[in-house]
Amino acid sequence: MCGIVGLLVKTPALRERLGELMVPMLIGMTERGPDSAGLAVFGHEAEGSHRKISVYSGFTEEGEHFAWPVLVDALNGALGTSATAQVKGNHAVLTTDEVETTKRWLHANHPNLYVLSVGRAMDLYKDVGTPAQVAERYGFRNLSGTHLVGHTRMATESAVTPDRAHPFTAGEDFCLVHNGSLSNPYGVRRKLEPQGIHFDTDNDTEAACRFLEWRLREGDTLPAALQKGFEELDGFYTFLMGTADELALIRDPFACKPAVVAENDDYVAIASEFRSLAHLPDIRNAKVFEPAPEEMYVWKA
Repeated sequence: MCGIVGLLVKTPALRERLGELMVPMLIGMTERGPDSAGLAVFGHEAEGSHRKISVYSGFTEEGEHFAWPVLVDALNGALGTSATAQVKGNHAVLTTDEVETTKRWLHANHPNLYVLSVGRAMDLYKDVGTPAQVAERYGFRNLSGTHLVGHTRMATESAVTPDRAHPFTAGEDFCLVHNGSLSNPYGVRRKLEPQGIHFDTDNDTEAACRFLEWRLREGDTLPAALQKGFEELDGFYTFLMGTADELALIRDPFACKPAVVAENDDYVAIASEFRSLAHLPDIRNAKVFEPAPEEMYVWKA
């Protein structure tokens, strides 16, 4: 049992309040997922060819006291780049125009650092702890942007570790959170690994994330990728996904896992239970509905 939350806001004023509105949504899912939490937020884009690399330091001896300024100086000296770092808790968001060489340098020189995501618009934070603890650790209330995807986890099929917490990411500016269980994740892995796709964990959600991102990379639109997901991914699930400019939701053909959507002129909000939506502004006048099974819901940011 896990909790999903998503929020897409449509006005500049609410974009500045994105984190403030989201934190009660995330904490409202605590009983569904008390062991870890995370979110991907889409907002301030890196300029030109630059990308943002979200990196986790909690596996190092230094943890949240990791010497990021020292790393950045060494990285820039070795690669001749001008990378910068924005640090929060066990995370840093590195901004650089040398993504692949930076990732290789990190792996060679700091193997205990864990790369969480890469994107122009997306920052990703996730860690072990209650939703309230994780939100406080990384200052979620101060986040701004157009949309976000969040998750609270109660592990049932893999270890309680930060790398197995959600959201999962693949490629650039793509993330997925999941409530449910897939019955064929290893079949999906066997299909993708010959394509050169590497897996970091044994989590079934990672299989779904990498499959859908692979379809996008192959040229599918998001709806086309989701349709292939219905055909290839077996099990019971609610998937909530974010791209640089879209928020998408699907449920399996039997709709085993709960979801509720609230939509008005100012926002689209999604959660596993209505209690996480009840505090939102003007919720009384929002269209509130349960998404249908095996239907695609895609909203543009």
